[in-house]
Amino acid sequence: MPMIETINLTKRYGDLVALNNLNLTINEGDCFGFIGPNGAGKTTTIKILATLLKPSSGQANIAGLTVGFQNRQIRPLIGYVPDFMGAYEDMVVTEYLEFFAAAYNIHGSQRQKVVKDVLELTDLSYKATAEVNGLSRGMQQRLSVARVLLHDPKVLLMDEPASGLDPRARIEMRELLKELRRMGKTILISSHILPELAELCNVVGIIERGQLLFNGPVAEIVRRAKMGHVIHIGVADRHEEAAKVVQKFPGVRKVSVADADPNDRAGRHLLHVDFDESAGRTFTDIPNMLINGGFRITKFTEEPVNLETAFMRLTKGLVQ
Repeated sequence: MPMIETINLTKRYGDLVALNNLNLTINEGDCFGFIGPNGAGKTTTIKILATLLKPSSGQANIAGLTVGFQNRQIRPLIGYVPDFMGAYEDMVVTEYLEFFAAAYNIHGSQRQKVVKDVLELTDLSYKATAEVNGLSRGMQQRLSVARVLLHDPKVLLMDEPASGLDPRARIEMRELLKELRRMGKTILISSHILPELAELCNVVGIIERGQLLFNGPVAEIVRRAKMGHVIHIGVADRHEEAAKVVQKFPGVRKVSVADADPNDRAGRHLLHVDFDESAGRTFTDIPNMLINGGFRITKFTEEPVNLETAFMRLTKGLVQ
């Protein structure tokens, strides 16, 4: 049984369709990366799953329970981390966590133990008496995660948890999420920091204008988006002539010339080659052709296709 499932999930605001027949399946223990431009429908989806919004039509399930009909049973199973947290003025970290622990009916010595445990897990023990509003953005985000772990939920719904964090805080957040995944939590996380999602998540979904464009393993989306190869060739001189020679090679769709890195003393021009292997030749034959033509090659590299380039190609409609 899937831990998170949506069936033709739709949300309308008047004439605006925020979600259009969204179908998602996230299994127990998955870390699902939800990717999409601003306004694509990510936050709307997460708020519906968190029982904070009602769908216009369709269905959303958490652990087999239906959102909108079994919310009282669903809420103990989930932890929702919004992109920004709020706290009462002058409230310190321990008070903040004890306030929410009480809301989850955790009392007495058990409450103290749970608060202590989540502070240790999120590496915030040394900030136990600090004012919440005085914490850095990164520490506030970790405290927000600590808050949703008080009742030990099975599912974490995280809306841009790394938004606005500095590089060190992003690394700390990523390591915390890895630890939560090792603990067996099912995590749905939306983010614009795609390289970190590729490292953290085993499954991703790409959404645009309320419609799901792709849903599957990271390796599969990269394979699907890899429409041929992009090659960078450095030539010491005669670059325009070299471009014309390369353009004639079977499988080359386009060649463009650009200035190389000014710090590259070996060559000042680069050829960017868009290559399609379906022509029956491999791009590794191009250097020999140039060398035989008397050109001096200073660089020859293939541009990797990663989650970021796959996202750009899919959301531009370049991959069907």
